[in-house]
Amino acid sequence: MRFTITRENLQQGLGAVAGSIPSRTTLPVLSNILIEAEDGGVRMSGTDLDTAVSVRVAADVAEPGAITAPAKKLQEIARELPGAVEFSTQGDAISIASGRTKYRLNGLPRDEFPAFPKVDFAESWRVTGEHLSQLINSVSFAASTEETRPILNGVLWQLGEGEMRMVATNGHRLAKMTLPVDSADGAVPPGDFIVHPRALAQVQRLFRKDETVEVGRSENHIGFRGSDVQIFTRLIEGPYPNYEQVIPRDNDKHMVCEKDALTKAVRRMAIVASDQTHRIRLSLGGAMLRFAVETPDVGTATEELQVEYDGDPLEIGFNAQYLLELLKYMPTSEVRMSFKAPERAATMMPIGNEDTPDYLCLVMPLRLLS
Repeated sequence: MRFTITRENLQQGLGAVAGSIPSRTTLPVLSNILIEAEDGGVRMSGTDLDTAVSVRVAADVAEPGAITAPAKKLQEIARELPGAVEFSTQGDAISIASGRTKYRLNGLPRDEFPAFPKVDFAESWRVTGEHLSQLINSVSFAASTEETRPILNGVLWQLGEGEMRMVATNGHRLAKMTLPVDSADGAVPPGDFIVHPRALAQVQRLFRKDETVEVGRSENHIGFRGSDVQIFTRLIEGPYPNYEQVIPRDNDKHMVCEKDALTKAVRRMAIVASDQTHRIRLSLGGAMLRFAVETPDVGTATEELQVEYDGDPLEIGFNAQYLLELLKYMPTSEVRMSFKAPERAATMMPIGNEDTPDYLCLVMPLRLLS
């Protein structure tokens, strides 16, 4: 194998694939990137056996071929090279030259690299990179990071008639977004998939917003591909909890306020909140929202914020960190929170923008100490 590639293209390819390389593995070849030289370009691939990423970058290929190279060392070398790179192999030895700089690395044969999952694109569907990015960015943060309920470690992706939805929850907070499907992109087959946020983060990072992404699936995997990028990931198996049951329909107390003002007030209260519970108290009634925090070994804090409130007086406690997370992903300058009772879930929605998507977040309250 022999090809010449710009340093920028080499770094671009390596950077795209790096996120799929495991930091620790008992299988040495998984620490390597598969490099395949083909007509007019080089394809670089990496996998951790759950998610596989492949990207094609332009290169001047003199002799096609394939080999796997140590990912970390190759990235370190690429960052330091002075210019265009001449890449060649002899057996399992890799030669890298740029100007007067030369390296020789030990590679592993292509045959040792795991095969990518077989995903059927015959009945694929298409979605814009912008819609994928919007759904992933607005929802995946709410997935659980604890291993006690593995199904909650994933993001539920639901495809329906004329719309698609993503939902994630850790049992204490929930995020749900629904977007219409453009009929020009073709029919979308109905179905539910549970995808790990790590894989979705790769999708969001590597596909451009103006790109049309083709999506296909097999029984246990889902695949995304565009003009130069392919991503395959194992689906999380099992039934996702019925999230519709926990979304309240009868919350009759409503508060509207500026997102930035509320964010800053909650952040100030969080300073003296307990490091374990992050509990803050919200007192609603009239035109003022009153915050209070009392942590015995730290101190106290209070604040008032002007809001629009409709409903009977209410005192309710929340984890400040969860509130800040929800506020971070609200796409508008104003938000609406709805409540029922101190022990019932509250919802948060964006308002004030005609282009606001169908987006809802939920947060469970914390019991207040009298």
